[in-house]
Amino acid sequence: MLMLTKILPRAAGLAPALVKRAPSIELDWDARQKSRLDATDSEGRALAIFLPRGTVLRGGDVLVAEDGSLRRVLAAAQPVMAVTACVEHGSPFDLLRAAYHLGNRHVALELRPDRLQFEPDHVLAEMLRAMHLVVTETHAAFEPEAGAYAGGGHRHGALDHGHGHEHQHGHAPSATARGKPIGIAVAAAPHVHGPGCGHDH
Repeated sequence: MLMLTKILPRAAGLAPALVKRAPSIELDWDARQKSRLDATDSEGRALAIFLPRGTVLRGGDVLVAEDGSLRRVLAAAQPVMAVTACVEHGSPFDLLRAAYHLGNRHVALELRPDRLQFEPDHVLAEMLRAMHLVVTETHAAFEPEAGAYAGGGHRHGALDHGHGHEHQHGHAPSATARGKPIGIAVAAAPHVHGPGCGHDH
């Protein structure tokens, strides 16, 4: 069994052609949160992944084996719930409200420009449908947002990039209109469907 003990986040420093030729390991989100696990690569070779505690693998990372060979990490398709705004009666702002409420419940959440994704939870799904959102069960790769203070730069789904942040941050300025502070109401009263609405989610 071949042991893999080193990770290159997002294949950092490797030529794309070299990464493309490497065998792959397809893992779901649960497996990618483990620092010790057995796996099989796309060529059928048995692998033992042994990484520092707390390591989280992302699709696009590359693992280095003890013999110097490489393995690409792929995010496996898995059951997820996709949340989208209602195109007939809603607005894109509804997704922002949904992210706010799911964040309050500490749900592992993937943010995409047109939808949110989380692991199946029918109680949460009903809550979101009551907020006038469309929730669909599907299979897709799942890359939840990393915490704001997680190491290794920011994660933005498929558009990961790190920020140097050479400048100093002070307090974030308040939004203003004609020089006066304005507030933004995030949790407005949800639109709840009732009898006679005639609109299913």
